[in-house]
Amino acid sequence: MLTNTGSERVRSVRALSRRAVRERTGLFLAEGPQSVREVVAHRPDTIQDLYFEAQTGPWQANLLEAARAEGLSLHEVSHEVLVAMSDTLAPQGVLAVCRPMDVPLDVVLGRPARFLVILTNVRDPGNAGTVIRGADAAGADAVLLSDSSVDIYNPKVVRSTVGSLFHLPIVTGVPVAALLDRVRAAGLALLAADGSGDTLLGEADLARPHAWVMGNEAWGLEPEVRAACDSVVRVPIYGKAESLNLAMAATLCMYQSADAQKRSRHSIKSVDIG
Repeated sequence: MLTNTGSERVRSVRALSRRAVRERTGLFLAEGPQSVREVVAHRPDTIQDLYFEAQTGPWQANLLEAARAEGLSLHEVSHEVLVAMSDTLAPQGVLAVCRPMDVPLDVVLGRPARFLVILTNVRDPGNAGTVIRGADAAGADAVLLSDSSVDIYNPKVVRSTVGSLFHLPIVTGVPVAALLDRVRAAGLALLAADGSGDTLLGEADLARPHAWVMGNEAWGLEPEVRAACDSVVRVPIYGKAESLNLAMAATLCMYQSADAQKRSRHSIKSVDIG
């Protein structure tokens, strides 16, 4: 068991909370049972080390059994060491040191896609993580983040995805203009999500392949980004709320896409059968 909170290993793990260290080492933290369970189940190849605090809960026994079956490097640590390693004040018994999983844009666009999500200049870790989680739940084919958006390996982003980070392809580090040009060239319509849009969400053509373009939490989409999109879509507000936050609006848009795509596939099958 590791008990020395001042050891070099402990300090190096804790340092992964800083972006500069993550970029230099090519490693990041996945903390808590949900995130670690999902990375073990779906991307065990990315795990360098897994640290756990001795507990008796059945969730941990199942998690460690799965980790051992994958041949992962496991290290039991004291509660004090886990606290010293973690980005949170109250760690939940387990964390993993992982390698990044960025997918090249060429790979994503080389596959048939029904709908994608593009985040331009999204800076808030909680919003970015929640959008990734929503994209996973709605069945998006990938999430693409511009080079000016938050680092998806920020511990707050990783926690906010609740494991969805390990489920779907994510592209990072591409300039906004290049993202839009490449996605359009791949045959997808670009739909800007903006509260001042002329097209209501329920009226948008979401049966065709498309990509939602989401802007910054504070100032929305830049004029040149709006102009580069095929249409600007707004989520209607029927009550007295001034607006919706980014993650909420994005989730509504993505579920509308999922529903339209599902109805479109059902219609094609019905025609084929008939």
